[in-house]
Amino acid sequence: MQIGVYGAGYLGTVVSACLADFGTPVSCCHPDSSQMVAMAQGNVPFHEKNLTEVIKRNVRSGRLAYSTDIESFARKAQVIFLAEDSPQHLTDLAVRITRAAPKPPILAIVTPVPVGTASAIEQSITQAGLRATIVSQPMFFTSGCAIEDFNWPDRIILGTGSNDAVLALKQIFHSLVMRGVPVIVTSHETAELVRESATAFVATKISFINELASLCEKVNADAVSLSLALGLDKKIAPRCLQPGAGMGGLFAESDMDSLAELAQRNGVSLKILSAAREVNHGLADQVIEKISRCVQSVQNKDVGILGLAFKPNTNSVAGSSSIRLAKNLIAQGARVRAYDPVALPDARLELNGSVCYCESPYAAAEGVDALVVGTGWPEFRGLDFTRIKQMLRRPLIVDTKNLLDSVRLRAMGFEYVGVGRG
Repeated sequence: MQIGVYGAGYLGTVVSACLADFGTPVSCCHPDSSQMVAMAQGNVPFHEKNLTEVIKRNVRSGRLAYSTDIESFARKAQVIFLAEDSPQHLTDLAVRITRAAPKPPILAIVTPVPVGTASAIEQSITQAGLRATIVSQPMFFTSGCAIEDFNWPDRIILGTGSNDAVLALKQIFHSLVMRGVPVIVTSHETAELVRESATAFVATKISFINELASLCEKVNADAVSLSLALGLDKKIAPRCLQPGAGMGGLFAESDMDSLAELAQRNGVSLKILSAAREVNHGLADQVIEKISRCVQSVQNKDVGILGLAFKPNTNSVAGSSSIRLAKNLIAQGARVRAYDPVALPDARLELNGSVCYCESPYAAAEGVDALVVGTGWPEFRGLDFTRIKQMLRRPLIVDTKNLLDSVRLRAMGFEYVGVGRG
């Protein structure tokens, strides 16, 4: 079966490469010829662990091809995944592909969309005198782990009333189905709502442990041990229950915005979601409060930030608590120096010239009054902290991810401040 994937952003690149890795011929289409050439050469415009290797392997084998000819693309593929990062022109795209296809195609919508989008696309195709089978298929990727998430998903969700479409997609994902990955067949609206609800639930879980971390600091409890004990409860689970890890990512804010707007239009008050978002957005202010308690005020102080990506193993700064922290520090009169292994180009677009960007973690620590661990890059654990202590104006480390060995650093003479560590 020939498969098509439309989209050359994050989703389209990941989905096309991973589908080809199943051993199926895949054509990835987008009108940007320079981007298609770059992709075919394995030059991915963002950082995602192992993705370049997967692309190169499948291009070499002939299973993965890139195209700018949407009409030819639509004629060859029986199943097409619509995997643009934004739903802006999705309806026009679906109509155009359906018109070019020799027989009614199966169009699987991977793009994050508001509830009601699939039904609206079906209606537009019908009004154009065309036929296609629309499937809502949200996929759940975590930046930095997208390849693993694709190959080891928690579930496959298919929003469709077509048995033929379900059979075709089960055939494509045969290796996952045979492995026992659950397949949930439901309506368009339910499938669309699953994605937004999952994002909101994770945000709630993260915000809950961060609120408890603030309580831990007041009562001399340890939030790391608390989160471990809670996570071992089968009803709770440990994932996304680490204090200090703010909710971020390419689609997180748009998912929650869409869900909040849907609730407002229907007269429903999502108080828990509102509270979770408020806690999430307040994490940067809490870090500034911690620094201020140690140095009196951040005004006219120098602060170094290690890590600007919203999480390790990605260059995405979308929703990054480190970016929010840098902006808030600057607004309060601090001078900021920052380092990240891969996210500096994206960070520059967010922060402009207001930050001194450094080529190493040691340069970020040079002469600062406080050094903040903003992203949990594993390499930060192995830094030469004897050298760093000599470089700091004040031996203060604020570890927003509880990444470092607090006992060792305090024994070395550092003033170590974690999250929820009494």
